[in-house]
Amino acid sequence: MTAPLTPPHQPQHDDPWQTPPAGVSPDGAADASVAADAEKGPDMKTEVRQAAVVLVVTAVSGLLLGLLWMWLAPRVPLVSDATAVFLKDTEGEEAIAADGVFLLLALAFGLVSAGLVFLFHRRGGIALVVGLALGGVLGAVLAWKFGAMLGPTSDVVAHAKQVGKGVTFDAPLELHAKGALLAWPVAAMVVHLALTALFGPRDPEPEWEWNTPYQGAPRPGDENASWGAPEK
Repeated sequence: MTAPLTPPHQPQHDDPWQTPPAGVSPDGAADASVAADAEKGPDMKTEVRQAAVVLVVTAVSGLLLGLLWMWLAPRVPLVSDATAVFLKDTEGEEAIAADGVFLLLALAFGLVSAGLVFLFHRRGGIALVVGLALGGVLGAVLAWKFGAMLGPTSDVVAHAKQVGKGVTFDAPLELHAKGALLAWPVAAMVVHLALTALFGPRDPEPEWEWNTPYQGAPRPGDENASWGAPEK
């Protein structure tokens, strides 16, 4: 019979292939469960609360978007002949330009809001993204209504009578391309997804399973040792 690989009373402490102690990974780190707990994000209750805060803050920031839109959007000039109201420049593109200004501002607000949410909540889940998207929709609608309210009056006839015949006045601030209301939430979700993919926390690497102990190679000098089981 061949000699046993390792005597039962002399464990091989210098064998690099021996089974690691329980609770310790092969490289000496803490147990995988401890690392998994450290990587775990906020619980559902906390995540919903964070999403609600993001929704409210994002929606309220629509007031700033509406103010900027009213300030930067070009005015559509009108004129009255005492019987009707007409465009002063029939070939003017001020109305299209006003929609374009709203669209660009909404895209910028979507980019900034997504960046801030990712900066403060790197481990946010689906609830946070939903809150950001809904807040963007509400913020865009609020900006549209608030900007139109701050702009020239919507009562064109009364305004024309007030300024008099042949006097140029500004038309109400309107958003003709309603699809621009989706620019904010779409931009926010795309930017947040890109930031999460590039800079978000990574899942921990899978741990090797060390179930079957390895007895090690034959030691030098063990002439009768073999790699297999003892021969009978």
